[in-house]
Amino acid sequence: MIQEQPVITVREERDTGMGHETKRPATYEDLIALPEHQVGQIIDGELIAQPRPASRHARASSALLAGLFTPFDLGQGGPGGWWILDEPELHFGADVLVPDLAGWRRDRMPEVPDAPYFTLAPDWVCEVLSPSTAALDRSRKKRIYAREGVGHVWLVDPQARTLEVFRLSGGRWLEQGTWSEDERVRAEPFEAMELELGVLWLQEAKAK
Repeated sequence: MIQEQPVITVREERDTGMGHETKRPATYEDLIALPEHQVGQIIDGELIAQPRPASRHARASSALLAGLFTPFDLGQGGPGGWWILDEPELHFGADVLVPDLAGWRRDRMPEVPDAPYFTLAPDWVCEVLSPSTAALDRSRKKRIYAREGVGHVWLVDPQARTLEVFRLSGGRWLEQGTWSEDERVRAEPFEAMELELGVLWLQEAKAK
């Protein structure tokens, strides 16, 4: 079994001479100085670094991207009208977030900018949960997404094999439903197409 590596939070602390420590807010320079094998984010002034996801996480993210990209981004066999990207870097003021997947409606973003990061909030984000990042995804990142007006958040848990769907209403997240295992789903904002959840999960090895 592949063991997931812990999330690393990076802070700079110093002795103030007054019996306690302070820390400076992380900067973008701190983020780009991280090793290539780590994904970095800045949340509430804290630099959070984590290794690339293990196979269970990667399978769920890749399969979901494959299921949405053709009908909604390319418009083949579906309505189109979206840009859907894998791990885009989002800059919201001092916060830098990297969701697993994000989508923009083309009527809000007619072209994908040739830039290293995005300042326009997506219309939809998906976070694939890992044991070490689930609390961060469910609390601090969701709070920032609500503040920035992201319309929908999906939380995919490949361990529990669940999909949770939330819609922003009046600045608060309303849960639209939770689906699991091999259920077929029509979920906002992609309810025009049915998704088969079973393809997201890594198949368990059969005992010999």
